Amino acid sequence: MLHRSIRRAAVLATGAVLLTLVGGAATAALPHHKLGRVATAAAKPATTPISPKPVPGATQQLGLAMEGAPWDLSGVDALAGQIGRRPDLVMWYAAWSDRAAFPADRAAAVAASGATPVVTWEPWNPADGVDQPTYALDRITAGRHDSYITSWARQVKSWGKPLVLRWGHEMNGSWYPWSAQANGNTPADYVAAFRHVRGIFDKVGATNVAWSWSPNVPYPGSVPLDQVFPGNAHVDRVALDGYNWSTLQTGTSWQSFWQVFSAGVTQVQAITGKPIFVGETASTEVGGDKAAWIRDMFATLDAHPEIRGFTWFHFDKETDWRITSSAAALDAFRAGLATY
Repeated sequence: MLHRSIRRAAVLATGAVLLTLVGGAATAALPHHKLGRVATAAAKPATTPISPKPVPGATQQLGLAMEGAPWDLSGVDALAGQIGRRPDLVMWYAAWSDRAAFPADRAAAVAASGATPVVTWEPWNPADGVDQPTYALDRITAGRHDSYITSWARQVKSWGKPLVLRWGHEMNGSWYPWSAQANGNTPADYVAAFRHVRGIFDKVGATNVAWSWSPNVPYPGSVPLDQVFPGNAHVDRVALDGYNWSTLQTGTSWQSFWQVFSAGVTQVQAITGKPIFVGETASTEVGGDKAAWIRDMFATLDAHPEIRGFTWFHFDKETDWRITSSAAALDAFRAGLATY
């Protein structure tokens, strides 16, 4: 959920338009991996750790993406107390331009808290916009970044615990350098690059990774999902990203959870039988009743068991997406989790 204004412009041009839950070529919003980094804060272990549900196919999983995580997990602990449940998944964002090592110590802290770590791995420099030839997909497939990829693969293998890796998410849009319709890329380039990256992990024996293919929910002008699906042999789970923007963007209106996700779920089911999750979601308070939206979300999840879990984008960013944006929203979320 980055580069939202780019996304909106792309959609309007065709006549339309993160708990685990993206603005313009010039946006005031920081990239997720920067939002999530508090390098000087010490991580606090959970007081009542639970065993994470198995990945990739467990049901009714709760994911969180939020300020500080995984560098400081005190916010996750506090929110878990407010909502009455610890997350099964904790997600963060890592840009390739950082060339940082896999943070095994932070992944271990997440695992110790009872959650499975989810890394949204982004091949780009978030400061440089969409056109980044260095990260063009054909260059990735040609091996230009193999040393870095191999280093991560070996570190992840050495860490040894379950990890969900969400590489090149929302590829069916146009707001990232790895998008299938940006930066000189094609849908076939995306498929080849995904397979190449996974192939390196497979070659070094990093079998503890569950590979998540995470498109944006379809919109007019998006790349058809079947054109960017890497194939059943390369994907372990699917995670759709989608938000209720209400009237915050030109031409948009209030949408229920199922209005946001129904088309994507239908298209995914026509492509693959892999487990389906919601990779990022949230609702604004603007233009409607967020508490009612949350109650409806849980009712919809109960009615659609094909959706195995969701990650909530708990940030105050383009709007206040947080579960705690109002007392009513928090109450609705806590009540929904009680039976989820």
